Amino acid sequence: MHVQKKATIVELVGLSSYSLYRKFLNLTTQICEGRRFLMAMTISEKILARASGRDRVEPGEYVVGKIDLAMIHDLTGPLTLNVLKEVGYDRPWDTDRVVIILDHQVPANSTVTAALHKQLREYAKKYGLKNYHDVGRQGVCHQILAESYVKPGMLVVGADSHTCSLGALGAFATGIGSTEMASVFITGELWFRVPETIKFEITGKMEKGVSAKDLILKIIGTVGVDGARYCAAEFTGNGIANMSMDGRLTICNMAIEMGGKTGIMNPDRRTLDYTGVKAASVASDSDAEYMKVIGVDLEELEPQVAIPHSVDNVKLVSEAGEITADQVFIGSCTNGRLEDLEAAARILKGRKVSPGTRLVVIPASKKVYIEAEARGYIKIFMDADGVVCNPNCGPCLGGHMGILADGENCVSTSNRNFIGRMGSTSSKVYLVSPETAAATAIEGKLADPRKYFGGR
Repeated sequence: MHVQKKATIVELVGLSSYSLYRKFLNLTTQICEGRRFLMAMTISEKILARASGRDRVEPGEYVVGKIDLAMIHDLTGPLTLNVLKEVGYDRPWDTDRVVIILDHQVPANSTVTAALHKQLREYAKKYGLKNYHDVGRQGVCHQILAESYVKPGMLVVGADSHTCSLGALGAFATGIGSTEMASVFITGELWFRVPETIKFEITGKMEKGVSAKDLILKIIGTVGVDGARYCAAEFTGNGIANMSMDGRLTICNMAIEMGGKTGIMNPDRRTLDYTGVKAASVASDSDAEYMKVIGVDLEELEPQVAIPHSVDNVKLVSEAGEITADQVFIGSCTNGRLEDLEAAARILKGRKVSPGTRLVVIPASKKVYIEAEARGYIKIFMDADGVVCNPNCGPCLGGHMGILADGENCVSTSNRNFIGRMGSTSSKVYLVSPETAAATAIEGKLADPRKYFGGR
């Protein structure tokens, strides 16, 4: 039987031509690989790539990242330790990368809370954890992390949903569950799905009486509570460049309220000065691809309020109608920083809280409290008949210092207004800026703060 031999490429085109052909293929492969390596990435993608030991990652991929910093607090921490006890191994993978902060109910408000604090205290002592913040060093966990721990480019996880606040420092920071945190404590790693990124292009300048809280409420009211579901919300533009770090932390803090995996900003000189680093190690490429781009003009922004019982039920303060305030709360991981207290003190100075309205002010950290005292803000609040409490989360989660009774309204600078969030299930929480909160405390009802700055 005659079998016809199939001609090879060499026989068809000749040896010299084949050599050129192979060189062409090799060159094409190198170009494609080069393009693949050089393809632009967002800051979130770059941080996850670095943490997972990859040259690059793309949205939708699953990676295992090495954690730079892990945080638990007095509510979620004991749950993590209980899981570790069940596993039979509780030594943290790196004692320098674990931070434990008492912040929700501090000092202890019940024997149950005292027992939880004791559990964390004993664990910290057992392993010599230097990053343990007990009573006296306590404060809102995200504020303490911002002041003392987080740097640009880090991969940070916290057993608290508002860990996304730290994205303002150029880190990829996200909240995880207590069981997941147990895994992190043991391995120092965690899996992630690389998120798509939505860019929020913030431009212009806000008028007096309007601040970062109004901006993020406006954004959430526009996109909805699931408008950035499992996305990285990247905030950029000259409006961010001209904003203080306190304002930036407020914005990233509430990324979770629109479903975001994290809120994040590219580090600049202001970030470097705040974090004490000499140079930023990571930033989004100018030609990075985004899922979508949403623009916001600060020139058009007015004071906002999130009406119960959803954070995206946002209206203009000027159009919300008459809402009486039994209590006004200024504080939380959203608005308990120095700039927030300064804004409120500027309005309250020389004025009194309206009869029938309670004003509760809680600085976010010891550092903030001491500086606010030095600047006279604490005295202004107390002279106005407000009460100033030690640094902690306070009534934000309905656990301590200012819990609401049946039928009461609270105008609050916190971040959630769900049913029963601050106490009774028949109470209502209205989310506003520190400026609006201060104006409301004076008038006893929801008030536009711009009049106190000579505006509308």
